Amino acid sequence: MSSNIRRSIKNIATGLLAGLIASLAMTLVMALARYLLGIATPAELFGDRIAPTFNPGEFLQLLQQFGGYNELKQAGVSSVLAGQIVVGTLGGALYAYIVERNKSAGRVWHYGISLRGLIFASVFVGLFWVVSLIVLWPVLETSYLGFPPAWAARANIAGLLIAYACYGAALLFVYRFMTSSEHIKERAPASKAPAMGLPIKRRIFIASGAGLVVAAATAALLYKLFQLATFSYDGKQYIGPDVQPITPAEDFYTVTKNVIDPDVAKTVWRLEVTGMVERPIDYSYEDLRALPVTTQETTLMCISNWVGGGLMSNAVWKGIPLRHLIEAAGPRPGVVEVMFRAVDGYTDTIPFEKAMDPSTFVAYEMNDAPLAQSHGFPARILVPGMYGEKSVKWVTRIELVDHDAKGFYEQQGWGPDFVVPTRSRFDFPYYDQAIKFQPVVTLKGIAFGGDRGVSRVEVTTDGGGAWTEAKIVYPGSRLTWALWSYDWRPAQPGEYKLIVRATDGAGALQIADDRSTVPQGATGYHRVTVRLEA
Repeated sequence: MSSNIRRSIKNIATGLLAGLIASLAMTLVMALARYLLGIATPAELFGDRIAPTFNPGEFLQLLQQFGGYNELKQAGVSSVLAGQIVVGTLGGALYAYIVERNKSAGRVWHYGISLRGLIFASVFVGLFWVVSLIVLWPVLETSYLGFPPAWAARANIAGLLIAYACYGAALLFVYRFMTSSEHIKERAPASKAPAMGLPIKRRIFIASGAGLVVAAATAALLYKLFQLATFSYDGKQYIGPDVQPITPAEDFYTVTKNVIDPDVAKTVWRLEVTGMVERPIDYSYEDLRALPVTTQETTLMCISNWVGGGLMSNAVWKGIPLRHLIEAAGPRPGVVEVMFRAVDGYTDTIPFEKAMDPSTFVAYEMNDAPLAQSHGFPARILVPGMYGEKSVKWVTRIELVDHDAKGFYEQQGWGPDFVVPTRSRFDFPYYDQAIKFQPVVTLKGIAFGGDRGVSRVEVTTDGGGAWTEAKIVYPGSRLTWALWSYDWRPAQPGEYKLIVRATDGAGALQIADDRSTVPQGATGYHRVTVRLEA
């Protein structure tokens, strides 16, 4: 093997190391921007960009393949992080090849960096910045600190450019540091020969040490972000014999698309009312709280809640009817829908008529306390009678539109009907289980009729042969669930099949036909098998 080939291999290997160190530095800058300023990382933006392109069937297949939503989110973020480091590392090898090629052509080094290398790094960085903007453009209005959409887009555009520029600068200087610019005497006289890169072991060792420090800092910051992630509470259910009429805020069910939920600074947050309005308005947090307050008890349920599931809860909310904000802005004729945008880039829509319903609500308090971060601080939408995905958290824009717009999950193909069907369940017993035989066994559960209320709950203990009316111990209102109980007097020990059904406030019986959650939410009766043991 000739000395030139050996030198080229060494230079490319040095370029790979420089690219790796530069990629880690870039990732560190991205993590710092996310942690300190709430600027979305490419890993988060890419996930939000691609998720709506999967139909519900494909989406659920991915969940099964990865073992759940949290596992899918972790795999997605890890893949993007690994991908950007791999691409950056390979970019270092390409950089080394470019700058060391045809050095005898007379190219000279300026401040130890070749003009060819500077041009390559600039083009490489610029190309990836432009490609990133094109791919991520629909989700660039995301700000986990709560900046309004326009400012969020500017921050993300600038954040990507700064992070990529850091990669380019690190690549230039780290590679230059690890290679000499000494003349190769055998090729030309020392005074006339072009500068040739030659790896220096001592400097490679120093750069590797610095790279380990950057890697450690990056890993530490990513771990800190990981500790803030939603994995510990995403998918939390509220269910069981101790269910209360008003769900404690810390127990309220939680579903989120985010790896890390927004931590909104109320000083920068704004709520915009825009689109087809005469007077676009934006409210600060203080402006919103200065408006006449309304209190409303409302139950929310996720569209992914299976029959008998616990992805539903009830709370007392304070805020303002949405129609007051819309009327203040002056809606124009021809409005078809209202689109909500959250600071995390999530979007959803409701018909204009539903937006003007007095019960559709902008809430900023939950159970007499400001909204928790995980429940939408500083403000969220409440849309009684429709699935929880319509009750957008961290809302920052209310936009009136003249067409049938599609929100985040609507783009996947969920719906088109998002009206909550009447639902009931057992909270005791919940699972198929064995219970000690007693003369009286008190069955408990909840029933929910969307925004229609609950008028009746019935239970059968013989698999559907005879239905008996249960007692509604907490009737709630037409916007809330009801809690029921039934004192069952079994004749003897044995196995029993229990079923519950409800009738809504309009007199319509709960749908008996079993339907999966996809794409319009589940229907059917909750059934449990109980073994009464002597």
